[in-house]
Amino acid sequence: MSVIKDENTLLSTIKRIDDKIDKLNDQKIIAFFEHLGLTKREDVPKNFLDFETILIVVPNRHISHELKYFKYSISRLSFVTNPYAKQIHVYDFKEWNAITRNKTQFQVRELLKTSFGGVRDITEGMN
Repeated sequence: MSVIKDENTLLSTIKRIDDKIDKLNDQKIIAFFEHLGLTKREDVPKNFLDFETILIVVPNRHISHELKYFKYSISRLSFVTNPYAKQIHVYDFKEWNAITRNKTQFQVRELLKTSFGGVRDITEGMN
């Protein structure tokens, strides 16, 4: 004998509530992106809500620290600091995971110079 009277009804109720939570979280993500000015930029993917986890690449630790609160209050967001980036960028976290898997910290640092918002400084190779 089960403790739960109607498990199917309970599971469907939980599923409906989870769907509502997901929609509300999507609204939080859209509001967050609007206030960062990301929804108006052409380089930001328009299908970012389709990403399982959204990777936000920030150009410095100051911005990362400023946005840290939102990492905890909005689910599905992940942040990476790329000192070679000139502005905030948005990517699919799966892409980040696939590219950085089995890479050393040095290899990831080198990758950030030209990928995930990184722009190599032309004067860097001159010294």
